[in-house]
Amino acid sequence: MASGQDHDKATALLSGPFGLIISLVFGIKIGLLSTIAFVIGGFWLSPDLDTKSLALKRWGKLRIIWWPYRKLIPHRSIFSHGPIVGTMIRLGYLLLIILLIGKLLLPSYFSEEFLSSQPIQELIMQYPEIIVAIFLGLEANVWLHLIQDGDPLPAEWKK
Repeated sequence: MASGQDHDKATALLSGPFGLIISLVFGIKIGLLSTIAFVIGGFWLSPDLDTKSLALKRWGKLRIIWWPYRKLIPHRSIFSHGPIVGTMIRLGYLLLIILLIGKLLLPSYFSEEFLSSQPIQELIMQYPEIIVAIFLGLEANVWLHLIQDGDPLPAEWKK
């Protein structure tokens, strides 16, 4: 299993080549967005947010928002390290935290209409290539993380 420093080095080293390949295949806009998501995925939205990791420390004082996640999600489980599943759970969790904090701090802005799924569906329908580019970058970094850990599939998937 790789250390946090090893994961950071690989993210930094491979973000450029990853972005270049994506840019050549899908264009510069998608390549740039995917590269940014790849870096964010490695440094701030790592599968290791379920432990006291470098990614968790990078959140600074905001790392407190990940405390419930750390208590609920077992380390190296399908829910933290699972391809697609882990990424979706981390993104969903972060979105939930943002919405809860937003509702507390800006209740008029975070109205019931805003919190319905319709604005999210409209966003996805209006900018599908951006959503796919961001998810591609985040997910590519998850696979890099899993490969570095030496076992690309969580234990639950092998049963």
